[in-house]
Amino acid sequence: MRMFIVATLLASVCTAACSPDPAEPAAVVSAPVHTTADPHSYADPASARVEHADLTLDVDFAGRVLRGRADLRVRAMNPQAGELVLDTRDLEIGKVSLVEGTSEEPLKFRLDARDAILGSALRIALPRKAAGQGTFTVRIDYDTRPEASGLQWLAPELTAGKRHPFMFTQSQAIHARSWIPLQDTPQVRMTFNGRVRTPPGLTAVMGAARAKGGKSARAEFTFEMRQPIPSYLMALAVGELEFRPIGARTGVWAEPSVVEAAQREFADTESMLMASEKLYGPYRWERYDLLILPPSFPFGGMENPRLSFITPTVIAGDKSLTALIAHELAHSWSGNLVTNASWNDMWLNEGFTVYLERQIVETVYGKRRRDMEDVLGLQSLREDFESLEDRDELLTPDLKGRDPDDAFSEVPYEKGYLFLRWLESKVGSEKFATFLRAYFDEFAFRSVDTSQFLAYFREKLQAANPQQFADPQLAGWLNTPGLPADAVLPASNALQLVDALREAWQKGQRSAAKLETAQWSTHEWLHFIDNLPKQLSAAQMAELDRAFRFTDAGNARIAHSWLRVAIRNHYEPALPRLEAYLVGIGRRILIKPLYEDLMATDWGKEFARRVYAKARGGYHPMAVATLDPIVQGTTK
Repeated sequence: MRMFIVATLLASVCTAACSPDPAEPAAVVSAPVHTTADPHSYADPASARVEHADLTLDVDFAGRVLRGRADLRVRAMNPQAGELVLDTRDLEIGKVSLVEGTSEEPLKFRLDARDAILGSALRIALPRKAAGQGTFTVRIDYDTRPEASGLQWLAPELTAGKRHPFMFTQSQAIHARSWIPLQDTPQVRMTFNGRVRTPPGLTAVMGAARAKGGKSARAEFTFEMRQPIPSYLMALAVGELEFRPIGARTGVWAEPSVVEAAQREFADTESMLMASEKLYGPYRWERYDLLILPPSFPFGGMENPRLSFITPTVIAGDKSLTALIAHELAHSWSGNLVTNASWNDMWLNEGFTVYLERQIVETVYGKRRRDMEDVLGLQSLREDFESLEDRDELLTPDLKGRDPDDAFSEVPYEKGYLFLRWLESKVGSEKFATFLRAYFDEFAFRSVDTSQFLAYFREKLQAANPQQFADPQLAGWLNTPGLPADAVLPASNALQLVDALREAWQKGQRSAAKLETAQWSTHEWLHFIDNLPKQLSAAQMAELDRAFRFTDAGNARIAHSWLRVAIRNHYEPALPRLEAYLVGIGRRILIKPLYEDLMATDWGKEFARRVYAKARGGYHPMAVATLDPIVQGTTK
């Protein structure tokens, strides 16, 4: 995340221009389950492990619920196991059965008391014959609730087309349990088939190969995921959607009014995919498509295999924000292929992915672009360091008893990336690239923790270069706040020129209108705005706005940075745009700092509360959980 599907169009309009799925790949066998307990799951996969799920889901927009049936094929790891424990959150469990052929045997079950973070353990009593026969199938009939944390239901007026409702899931980190009863831990990987029934006129997409779909009185779409994935990558969306191809293995789904712009903006996706394969080995998920979600999506992107979910806020018209696509694509290797075994090890997903993302950006767009991305990433990391507790500046934090969503800062991303750059600096880029490619091959379709990564690193790199890597240095990167003194920090000549021009303006040597900015990229504009003095006069704010029209910027990232400056300086001409921005966008990384900045001022508190009351109903439950404590002062 930074915050899938086949190349068929909607079933009623698919033509030969759509790229079909390739032949079924060889079966992928997941490695034995990880043995260290996951503090964010009730499941005991050492006793019984879910290997496959057959899901049937009826999408009820009127009730804002999914009516589901999950047939879970379970492997008994312990023939003496007396129960199967699954993770749930706010699910209404109807009945549970042991399925053998066409017969069903009711099973006793109970839901434990609800924990505010983990939800409720679903404990299913197993007859001895089930645990003793190797594999067995448990059927669970259930309904979600309207308040499910992993689902967002949007009324038509909150979509781009404003004609039909929209629903989408967000399963990371532990929200899959709010719409499917399963072992909701990244230690367990499973395959699945899906059957989704939708109201007429709507299309379902999942992070899986699409078997068929059509429009009728009650449309039904079926899917198949042949590669085993962890639960946080389960994904479903339903809405008025169209497909446009980008390349042989890539394409974009979006609402009709957005799809053409998205196809143009993300035209480099196929080139990114080919560049990635040259760097990291074969792409193992057959297709890589994008789904552009409504603006309320709380993240930049979500790397669901085969179908990344993407915020529309990266459609800037000039491809300047497409590093996000490189990031989500890179997850096809780091995260989706080789997965962190628990959220304590999230840097293994995100730090590796930022490293791969920047390599892809350099290959497709050049080193100048990569250097700017690196510097801006470091600036974001340093800004987070100013507000984080020491425990949250570690690459390996202890999140037991905490919501793993709280670990989503720039630390696992940018500090993890700088750790890998430091390792690379010790052995050279060519040798490190060989190591990474071997790492992805060695642990493909497996979940690993930091200790396993270090053991592999010591065997493959440290043993051959003992003078380069001291254990205290490695421990310092992982277990010490901040950045080590010998971190390899990025620099950008282009951004240094931006600094010089900004300084000339600040000193009154040049007016804003006379600055040479015609060829600036989004990255240069962000660097210019983000490094303005904290306090500016009303005349300075007005001069910048006249020269560069920041308040009216169509680029969501540039608007975000300018609105933070406007809040600090109580620049009233920007307040209508600030209100429209907060109401129209639900991406947490963009709106959370704005609310925090407002609440830090005397005048801004009333403004923030008024706008939040207006916007809250259109925000995702995850965004609401983050923002309520900030704006309303309530407990998360």
